[in-house]
Amino acid sequence: MDKFKFELGEQFKLSADFAPAGDQPKAISELVDGIKRGKNAQTLLGVTGSGKSFTIANVIQKIQKPTLVVVHNKTLAAQLYNEFKAFFPENRVEYFVSFYDYYQPESYLPASDQYIEKDSHINEYIERMRLSATASLMSRRDVIIVASVSCIYGLGNPDNFTGLGFEIEVGQKISRKEVMLKLLEAQYERNDIELMSGRYRVKGDTIDLVPGYDRDIIRVEFFGDEIEKVFLIDKGSGEKLEELKHYFLFPARHFVVPEEKTIETIELIKNELKSRLPELGVIESHRLKQRTNYDLELLENIGFCKGIENYSRHFDGRSEGEKPFCLLDYFKNDFLVVVDESHQTIPQFNGMYHGDRKRKETLVEYGFRLPSALDNRPLKFDEFEKYLDKENVIFMSATPNEYERKKSKKIVEQIIRPTGLVDPEIEVHGIEGQMQHILTEIAKITKRGERVLVTTLTKKLAEEVSDFFASKKIKSRYLHSEIKTLERTELLRQLREGKFDVLVGINLLREGIDLPEVGLVAIFDADKEGFLRDQKSLIQIIGRAARNSASKVIMYADKTTRSMKGAIEETKRRREIQVEYNKKNNITPKTIIKPIEEQKIIIQDTKHIPLAEKKRLVPQLEVEMKAAAEKLDFELAINLRDKIAKLKQEMSKA
Repeated sequence: MDKFKFELGEQFKLSADFAPAGDQPKAISELVDGIKRGKNAQTLLGVTGSGKSFTIANVIQKIQKPTLVVVHNKTLAAQLYNEFKAFFPENRVEYFVSFYDYYQPESYLPASDQYIEKDSHINEYIERMRLSATASLMSRRDVIIVASVSCIYGLGNPDNFTGLGFEIEVGQKISRKEVMLKLLEAQYERNDIELMSGRYRVKGDTIDLVPGYDRDIIRVEFFGDEIEKVFLIDKGSGEKLEELKHYFLFPARHFVVPEEKTIETIELIKNELKSRLPELGVIESHRLKQRTNYDLELLENIGFCKGIENYSRHFDGRSEGEKPFCLLDYFKNDFLVVVDESHQTIPQFNGMYHGDRKRKETLVEYGFRLPSALDNRPLKFDEFEKYLDKENVIFMSATPNEYERKKSKKIVEQIIRPTGLVDPEIEVHGIEGQMQHILTEIAKITKRGERVLVTTLTKKLAEEVSDFFASKKIKSRYLHSEIKTLERTELLRQLREGKFDVLVGINLLREGIDLPEVGLVAIFDADKEGFLRDQKSLIQIIGRAARNSASKVIMYADKTTRSMKGAIEETKRRREIQVEYNKKNNITPKTIIKPIEEQKIIIQDTKHIPLAEKKRLVPQLEVEMKAAAEKLDFELAINLRDKIAKLKQEMSKA
């Protein structure tokens, strides 16, 4: 990772092997003009496959503003992150999503008198990326953050995050002890045995540390009370990568507080506890007193406690009910907000606060938390809207809701695809005999080397369909909500690569999955009107087949609903616009060619693999494990070995 310096003069430099085409030049021009004219909210109504991300990349280059791209799910966030990294290789493109692989929030169930302690597993890789995102925002302007809705959750005060960072510079008059004290205040942990992100070790006149947002080592060598040399060291090999003149080190956590502020906060917490105890019953009072005093003891001794974020109102100096700091506060003034798949993302923002509030009110009522814990929360929707009203905003969707339409000063259409690809043909087939019919269709698609997406209404049906395919010797997987963030991306990569041919899922297949290898999208229960089968949802599902020139969509239904009719008619309208453009410009539609990334992780989750497929997969993984061992890639070999053992265990229980 690049070293951080305070350099505010960088320019966004777009890198692409192609120029804007189709509707893109018009859309770019209109959006940029709207921003310059002060139209702070606009909507880019772009069909799937029309290159909306490339349009936004061009807008960013022209307006030269830090940009926050928010989306409603982690899979799409990962895809956009990779796209923008490719567009802006010389600039900072960061990834900010929830860092929990597993999260069980703290809660209390009064009916059964059951307290559930917070339980979570933090993904250290994603935590490092989150810290990298905020460190980039604090140090430069050429930054694009791709984030999920977690960007409106409480985060530490950006002033503290910057204030507790410090410069390490060759020739600087500072003792080794002073640097160690600064590291402790910035929440770095000393560990002379194992050096990881957020830790440091001391050997003689040398301090080795790994920033919370990096993997490489910063080595600081002292001569007396002066910094003599600073090196960037490769953590794996120990090789010196670069000799540095200076390095600005940011804290290892987002929730950091100066020592004097901690002392002041401890008094505020004590005062709140004192005033709260008389309001509670005997049991609740004892419970709250015991818990809070334990936290206070930790804060007094080490400046940190588990669940410190519950006291964030006092640390931040906020008044009761005042909004918490969040990622948006780390942006300087005058930035661009892009709300991708806005018809899904905006409703998610709208619903975040109330669920969190209800759970915490119960904890406060029964003495598990102080009332100030209620202010450790996501933003209310009207608080989030204030950012949108103040900054330049582009809502982006093929099917924008009424909210975006009303909010926007301008709606820019992007219907024509530069590739000439037309929206897929849609076939409606009766439910009777649908399984035999889809088997025939899958055989046609896989014969020409393409993939199939199947979307169902329920998790149970998705699992049953996936098992049915496996029993017919079709290589299939099931994409379910329990698969970890990075593993979902890897699963989609494996589909593109041809490790399996059919992916079955529920609504996870709707937005933002960019798979040019898909030749067929099958929609079961298309005539079941509702959230997953309304007109907008159907249009989004149809869009998954819009990146392949020979693809089609099959709706399995016994009747044509109003939503089906609307989706089919809108798809036809868009087809006609594209076909006319193709004829006028003598364009032959071509399937999008998109490189497939190398494998980065091993998917340890096995729930998505049907039993029949597991039996065929084990021998294949054993071959891969031996090959990895022969190449001395022991980490990969160990991961494969563990997965094989897990599969064998599951097969023995079946």
